[in-house]
Amino acid sequence: MSHAVKIVMVEDDLGHAKLIEKNIRRANISNEIAHFADGGAAMDYLFSEEVRLNGPMLILLDLNLPDMSGTDILIRVKADERLRRAPVVILTTTDDKQEIQRCYDLGCNVYITKPVDYESFAGAIRQLGLFLSVMQAPDIE
Repeated sequence: MSHAVKIVMVEDDLGHAKLIEKNIRRANISNEIAHFADGGAAMDYLFSEEVRLNGPMLILLDLNLPDMSGTDILIRVKADERLRRAPVVILTTTDDKQEIQRCYDLGCNVYITKPVDYESFAGAIRQLGLFLSVMQAPDIE
């Protein structure tokens, strides 16, 4: 994954956001992480001129946001001519089979259920960090 790839993290739980960032850094990933605590701010950013000109990016998306559902963001990202190539990793506490299938149908690339237990969650994020370090992301142009 080249250093140009920006990670956009949409996560309203600040504790989770810090943990995610810490473990991504632990996997030696120095890519910039732009964190948004609600869907509206994330959407404004994702559809901004800056992002449209400077892809590629990877989106880490929580489904349960205070102002909108992460699924809505996924639908809008995948419907957009330029953003739809951006890999989307869903990170959420929902392990409902139908919700998981729906996210894959809508185009998410990876679905990770947040384990409630801190250690397992940290472990899952560490593995995500390793995955990100070998992943190739397409340009969004």
